[in-house]
Amino acid sequence: MKKGKRYAEAAKSIDRSVQYDLADAIALVKKTASAKFDETVEVHIRTGCDGRHADQQIRGAVVLPHGTGKTVRILVFAKGPKADEAEAAGADYVGAEELIPKIQNEGWLDFDVVVATPDMMGVVGRLGRVLGPKGLMPNPKAGTVTMDVTKAINDIKAGKIEYRLDKTNIVHVPVGKASFTEEQLADNFQTLIDAIIKAKPSTVKGAYLKSVTMASTMGPGVKLNVAKLMA
Repeated sequence: MKKGKRYAEAAKSIDRSVQYDLADAIALVKKTASAKFDETVEVHIRTGCDGRHADQQIRGAVVLPHGTGKTVRILVFAKGPKADEAEAAGADYVGAEELIPKIQNEGWLDFDVVVATPDMMGVVGRLGRVLGPKGLMPNPKAGTVTMDVTKAINDIKAGKIEYRLDKTNIVHVPVGKASFTEEQLADNFQTLIDAIIKAKPSTVKGAYLKSVTMASTMGPGVKLNVAKLMA
């Protein structure tokens, strides 16, 4: 993929052979985020896990102290009092079986996170082929299959993000926006990396974190000093 002039210019200020300390990496990412919109700052963590083995999967969620800077639209699958509770807690959409054809046939996907009460998972399961590949399937480990819909909604609105391995054993997660202060980005990053380190499967052999790279949406990647992160 051909990179633009702005990217090439930004890349000059980053030494590819260096693994940067967190503070320096954040300063560089903010400096090289030069798009006309408020870029998202993302972290890409290459792990030594083998996701083909169930006991080496990493999946969970963490609430970033300063949020993600993004407004998240929440769909809740619930009935009766739980549906009322979800609406009161500020869910953007609440429904049950009637949403199946809308999502399956009409391709309606105007939401970022799906929460479901356990009794609704039979219904939600029918949407697996649509929601699964998009990473939208509710999951107990991520706290999105729960009877406490109020807590789930509050956590998500406060900046809860999900992390999981992709097919190449890399975790991709947002940690804020380029407009955040360096301190806010550092707090968010530290909260995330602590959760990832804590989630290390006991069966992983060799290095657990092979590389950690931070980048803005349109900016070049900045490699972090993994040894210091693990210390």
